[in-house]
Amino acid sequence: MTATSTTGTGRTRRSRGVALLSCGALAAGALAAAGAGVLQPEAARASSHREAPLISGQPQFDTTDVYAFVSPDHPDSTTLVANWLPFQEPAGGPNFFPFAEDARYDLHVDSDGDARDDLLYRFTFTDHRKNENTFLYNTGAVESLDDPDLNFTQSYDIELQRLEHGKVVSRHQLAKGLPVAPSHVGKASMPDYQKLRDQAVRKVPGGLKAFAGQADDPFFLDLRVFDLLYGGDLSEVGNDTLKGYNVNTIALQVPSSYLRESEKQPVIGVYATTERKNADGGWTRVSRLGMPLVNEVVNPVKDKDRFNASSPENDGDFLKNVTEPELPKLIEGIYKIKAPAEPRDDLVSVFLTGVEGLNQHPNGRPSEMLRLNTSVKPVAEPKRLGVLDGDNAGFPNGRRLTDDVLDIALQTVEGELVGAKNDLGDAVDANDKEFGRRFPYVALPTAGSDAEAAQASTKADATGLTGGVSSLTSGWDDDTVMLASAASGAVTVLLAGLGRAMWTRSRRRPEQRSWLG
Repeated sequence: MTATSTTGTGRTRRSRGVALLSCGALAAGALAAAGAGVLQPEAARASSHREAPLISGQPQFDTTDVYAFVSPDHPDSTTLVANWLPFQEPAGGPNFFPFAEDARYDLHVDSDGDARDDLLYRFTFTDHRKNENTFLYNTGAVESLDDPDLNFTQSYDIELQRLEHGKVVSRHQLAKGLPVAPSHVGKASMPDYQKLRDQAVRKVPGGLKAFAGQADDPFFLDLRVFDLLYGGDLSEVGNDTLKGYNVNTIALQVPSSYLRESEKQPVIGVYATTERKNADGGWTRVSRLGMPLVNEVVNPVKDKDRFNASSPENDGDFLKNVTEPELPKLIEGIYKIKAPAEPRDDLVSVFLTGVEGLNQHPNGRPSEMLRLNTSVKPVAEPKRLGVLDGDNAGFPNGRRLTDDVLDIALQTVEGELVGAKNDLGDAVDANDKEFGRRFPYVALPTAGSDAEAAQASTKADATGLTGGVSSLTSGWDDDTVMLASAASGAVTVLLAGLGRAMWTRSRRRPEQRSWLG
């Protein structure tokens, strides 16, 4: 596979017939292929909105998404964004949503492609209360981060660790006591939240910028895949499930020269982890994430917690989960679309190696993390389909906030980059809130006073999206085996964002739809 050189604009979905709810199947298939393509598959990291039994009960430690992109307003720097604590109901007081004090929130960078950390940026947090004789988060309108009426605050430290061959060789404290942007209690409590956000953006010695605080969840998808794959009849699709919910965000902007191996080798790998302090005073890894989604659907329940706690070099332990994926069988059981033959040895995923000629390290070891070519300059008008639409600054070259990872994943899975053109996609093409034009770029959180935001979901208009469910299902024939092909071709969707209803109509025969050759 090579980087696309197409420059298509205004790409439209010529037809959206069959609801491809194979996001899971796709992801499973793709992962399977990816895993089968190497002897020792590396870290299969997952986007994890409550994906594993233990982490679902520990939301402060639950990493939800990771982003890495060349900063649009400072193209000599790279911005890393990671989110935690999913499904924050904006009015969920009085304690709202702090980072955990007994956690290490880590951003990892692999500069030389050997699938081991070269840099680790560690964020740790401390709670502060001005008045313990009140239940209130704030006792009046908050005008600044040091306002005496902001009763509960947090601060954080940043430590940089440099590593060689997986071992720490030096530690440097980059910052101490930086302020965290508070939860957005409501418009009466925080009448100018943008001002608070701006005060929480801090310069760090060395030309870095840092931010920690609440933000709108930037991921957009429909999570009703878990209701028997969108209701068992494709009736539950098209809602942005995360609309109106917030997350806790850590963002770091770093000169790209600090992160990459050299100007001649500008590709980096990025992922995030969370460690929790245990009863013995030691630390246990409880969450990890790079590419969007994997652990939610590929791994069975018995492996999910072990997967979150394990290290990349041990991912061979989970190979069977991807070579014999469960989701294609579920698709077959519910929609009678035959699952591809096992083992899934047919795919080689760009998500293990990077795209040749774009973000593939020349001597890299296959591993599953976001890979970013820091020498590719940002574009003025990002295309949501990224590399597929000729925008090589987008996913899967890193991941921007605006990248429509599910559409990209589906179209790539169905062979878009090897000549099998298709218009796979879903009904949610953008976030419900506009992203910022400057660091930290994430949208402001929904206010607790905006009661409708978290309750209102965008209801799917089946007629508008597909011509109606009846016309959708009546058109199924042998060619609908495309879903099996999609299911067979798939890590990406899972990787990209498991849980969305995928819509398309395809008349191509399965043999015409290869995955990356």
